[in-house]
Amino acid sequence: MPPRVAFFTDTFQEINGVALTSRQFVEFARRHGYPLLCVRSADKEAERKDGSVIHCELARSRFSIHLDRGLLYDPFMWRSAQKLAMRVRNFRPDIIHVVSPGDISCLGVYLAKKLKIPLAMSWHTNLHEFGAMRLMNSLRWLPRSVRTQIGRFTEAQCLRVCLAFYRMGNVLYAPNSELVAMLRAGTSKPVYPMRRGIDTQLFDPAKRTIHDGILRIGYVGRITPEKSVRFLRDLEIALLSAGVPAFRFLIVGDGSEMEWLRRHLKNADFQGIRRGENLSEDYANMDVFVFPSRTDTFGNVVLEALASGVPAVVTAAGGPKYIVRDGVSGYIAESDDTFIERTVRLLRDAALRNAMAIAAREHAREESWNEVFEKVYAGYQPIVSQAKSVPQPMLVSPN
Repeated sequence: MPPRVAFFTDTFQEINGVALTSRQFVEFARRHGYPLLCVRSADKEAERKDGSVIHCELARSRFSIHLDRGLLYDPFMWRSAQKLAMRVRNFRPDIIHVVSPGDISCLGVYLAKKLKIPLAMSWHTNLHEFGAMRLMNSLRWLPRSVRTQIGRFTEAQCLRVCLAFYRMGNVLYAPNSELVAMLRAGTSKPVYPMRRGIDTQLFDPAKRTIHDGILRIGYVGRITPEKSVRFLRDLEIALLSAGVPAFRFLIVGDGSEMEWLRRHLKNADFQGIRRGENLSEDYANMDVFVFPSRTDTFGNVVLEALASGVPAVVTAAGGPKYIVRDGVSGYIAESDDTFIERTVRLLRDAALRNAMAIAAREHAREESWNEVFEKVYAGYQPIVSQAKSVPQPMLVSPN
């Protein structure tokens, strides 16, 4: 029998990698008939059942803090703790799984400890890098050397706090081998890979609708400082200087750097936030996908581009380098100059683009959400079995 899982996620309907993974995880449980309690936020409190999945929706208060566009933190979410404890106890989970140090995940950690239920925690976001980068971005008036020192100190302190949080788990998950090793070293807990899958029916090169001879350079994601989106201006200047064939940027997403990009890019179309078929059409209309971020733990958008038959150029930092097969489905750039050179190469060489497009699509076909989550459930088993072998006191709700 699969374990009964109480899943606490801080983002579900929003457009980001954590929300996408959370939705896919819940759908995996429903599709396989696995009992799962999904605790998440919504516009109003509600509870509903969908097959084997129970959705327990919590409303955030008007005092919620905006962390980013569409991402909130409610410091008063603790008001739900007692009622939620009763709901969790009635569900009788074998394990609680949380996704971040967010408001709803923190409730999950609290209840796991209070009710003595094994705790799984997945690492999705390099918060330490995000925090340091945003702080440095706000201190641009300082000398570069001073900003760099402040950034390094901030990143180290944020990482220390994050590792302390994840040490509370019994089993951990991370999206790439680099982070698996980091968490193992920093927490001394068992850590398993938790990659990402892709829907190759939704993301398909056959959905292309533009055939005007202009090359589209695509970017999809949050348009924020930690994504290094200002590099797109440097890339455009270099491409124009190199005299590559006619091109336009096709940019999908939203964020605090949107207006800056609108002012500084000459050849760009901004689609805003897109979903479903509209998003898959955008991907299919791209010829090269560029992702200058150095902080992503995985990079779902890179995999979506590959599934759409679009070769990708990514940096050598973070998770996307584990998705792209260098020289086969795209390029992994060690420096900004290399990033520009590889993009120029792809834009100039149609035969190379076509070969990489085919390889990218074939690569994406190998990535399955089912395989990802089957491994997650396999990681639960040792912890759940160990907990069941030890007599547990009767669960009581917290006072």
